[in-house]
Amino acid sequence: MTPPASHAAHHPALAAEDPELAALIDAEERLQADTLRLIPSENYVSSAVLEASGTVLQNKYSEGYPGRRYYEGQQHIDPVERLAVARAKAVFGAEHANVQPYSGSPANLAVYLAFAEPGDTVMGMALPMGGHLTHGWGVSATGKWFRGVQYGVRRDTGLVDLDEVRDLALRERPKLIFCGGTALPRTIDFEAFAGIAREAGAVLVADIAHIAGLVAGGAHPSPVPHADVISTTTHKTLRGPRGAMLLSREEHAKAIDKAVFPGLQGGPHNQTTAAIAVALHEASRDSFRDYAHAIVANARALADALLARGFDLVSGGTDNHLILMDLTSKDVPGKIAAKALDRAGIVVNHNTVPFDPRKPFDPSGIRIGTPSLTSRGLGTEHMEAVADWIDRGVAAGRGGDEEALAKIRAEVADLMAAHPAPGLPTI
Repeated sequence: MTPPASHAAHHPALAAEDPELAALIDAEERLQADTLRLIPSENYVSSAVLEASGTVLQNKYSEGYPGRRYYEGQQHIDPVERLAVARAKAVFGAEHANVQPYSGSPANLAVYLAFAEPGDTVMGMALPMGGHLTHGWGVSATGKWFRGVQYGVRRDTGLVDLDEVRDLALRERPKLIFCGGTALPRTIDFEAFAGIAREAGAVLVADIAHIAGLVAGGAHPSPVPHADVISTTTHKTLRGPRGAMLLSREEHAKAIDKAVFPGLQGGPHNQTTAAIAVALHEASRDSFRDYAHAIVANARALADALLARGFDLVSGGTDNHLILMDLTSKDVPGKIAAKALDRAGIVVNHNTVPFDPRKPFDPSGIRIGTPSLTSRGLGTEHMEAVADWIDRGVAAGRGGDEEALAKIRAEVADLMAAHPAPGLPTI
């Protein structure tokens, strides 16, 4: 079977060896090219990051750390990791960086291993309120192996009540306090959390997986002066590969490194380390600062446009890249709306909202964000159109109007064609 020309042009070796898989990748490239991607944890990486991710570094085992490996032949691998570490420390102003964690959840597990014992009390934002599974939530290993206590947000404002956080911390005396999460549209007050952690005798962990690119670009306050440890993924707003990092003060460097290896992992994924180094190099540029601030400007403009159309936004808006919408007033569940928008070429995810009466797999809300559309060069002048598509798409989803959804999809595709995504081949 001769593969289609597009497969052979983009992935010649793969197309020749496995045309079935090549066809799936080609289809995904087209989908990413002609749809409006609004999932806040997704982004487009550059061609340079993609190239680094697919190099012969894939072939090399490197258990240990630079200069202290358990395999020989590290002449070029050690400099790659040292470069990634140096760039991470420079971009974030951190004293120590570990770039080996495979992803965000393993990075957080390493923090537990470094600072806590099974059964210890840990504290984080409740998952339904916008926290993350690995912050001590019950269905996660972190909630099964440790005693998790959770804080939330105020029902009237959608904001974290730091007085309540302090009261809970002083009552429960956790070993770890996590701040950050997956559906938080407002600025995190790292300084206030640090004061609470000091008073409670806890280690403060800032999970900035969602906002790392904003922090790197100066569009969100940095946790580095305040948190003992910072955990982050390297994709999302940072626009790197699917990986993770741990940043810390020098006094915690040994505990963090030992927890990652040999505590939880074997050899690092060297091709990912290289791609992280590339992404951090890109994040050090003035153009990335412009990008980070544009993400926030777009999110605020989109939030304003949605509010003007009668949408209920948790906390009333956003300070960062993320908008959490409660669709109860629109009389449509989040899952139905998300699937309808997907058919309209607008990719979002259904999401619980604080105090949601519906089940997590069929919640009341959807979660959207602006990192990907900003990577494509869309600006605040486009956010009225995006809000209009969302408004029309939600209404069409409620009414089952497939013709309206198809019309939106065509309009979306036209705008996407005028703003090619970085890293994608020319379709």
